[in-house]
Amino acid sequence: MAYQVLDISGDVGLRLRAESLEGLFQSALEGLFSLITERKAIEERKAVEVSAQGESTEGLLVALLNECIFQFDTYGFVARRAELKELSEGRARAVLWGEEFDPGRHPRGLLVKAATYHNLDIRKTDGLWEAEVIFDI
Repeated sequence: MAYQVLDISGDVGLRLRAESLEGLFQSALEGLFSLITERKAIEERKAVEVSAQGESTEGLLVALLNECIFQFDTYGFVARRAELKELSEGRARAVLWGEEFDPGRHPRGLLVKAATYHNLDIRKTDGLWEAEVIFDI
């Protein structure tokens, strides 16, 4: 697993590790949906493209995660798998594979409100990309 759930008083977070920055972003997206429901219960029935803009790598990550939260809040879309298609200066784009949330098949997890900048730091250590991102719940 490229992410670990962090229990933070009043919030929740993800500790991320990946060999590439792209992999870190993918792990963050998949980790987000694991907070909402069990990913193994999600079928890959539909692909949804999400994109975001930001002035920094941290800004891009927060914006992309918040776009995924928007997809869930607005359309009930949950993803089992994410694939980052573009990560450039100022822009990120990913494809999510999943389906609409079905309370009969998908156990309800946390109600994630937003990804935050609180203590967010993306760094490369000993050849691995690492980050911790905190979500408002």
